[in-house]
Amino acid sequence: MECLVNQTDEMLVKLYAGGNNNAFDVLLERYEEKIFSYIFFIVHNQDVADDIFQETFMKAIVTIQQGRYTENGKFQAWITRIAHNLIIDFFRQERNENCVSNDEVDYDLFNDVRLTEANVETKMVKEQVLDDVKLLVEHLPQNQKEVVYMRYYQELSFKEIAEITGVSINTALGRMRYALLNLRRMALKKELYLAIS
Repeated sequence: MECLVNQTDEMLVKLYAGGNNNAFDVLLERYEEKIFSYIFFIVHNQDVADDIFQETFMKAIVTIQQGRYTENGKFQAWITRIAHNLIIDFFRQERNENCVSNDEVDYDLFNDVRLTEANVETKMVKEQVLDDVKLLVEHLPQNQKEVVYMRYYQELSFKEIAEITGVSINTALGRMRYALLNLRRMALKKELYLAIS
């Protein structure tokens, strides 16, 4: 099993499709925390998150065993997309999606160049800002919350987010834009000042 840990995701998929069950165990261990965190962040319910998590990996197992997995070098994006689709199915059953629109604002907290510098102080400030913002993110519409989480907490690119959520890059960017506008509006309404000096 130790030699499997060093294999790429794609090699592990091939090994599992060929009958090596330990290969899937390595994939599960590699991604279970990220996938479960993503699901729980969106649904806010331990039992529902557990169910969706299990169904996500069951669908992955069935797809691989049936030879329907298409190798593209992005197993994480693929498994996250399965989870995403199951979350969407859950919310379709539970409620309608909320829509929020805002006016434009001048300041974009997440695209502040000062947050991207690789020094300890900047990293600490960024982590504190993300923790503060996380509280506000809970109040965003589902599609905006999801994009914020994938971008800033899973560190996925907008291209990956678009692929996972099944929308164009422009739509993913638009959702992020509205999320940022909503976050800014909520911060001002609650008199929270998240701008970095």
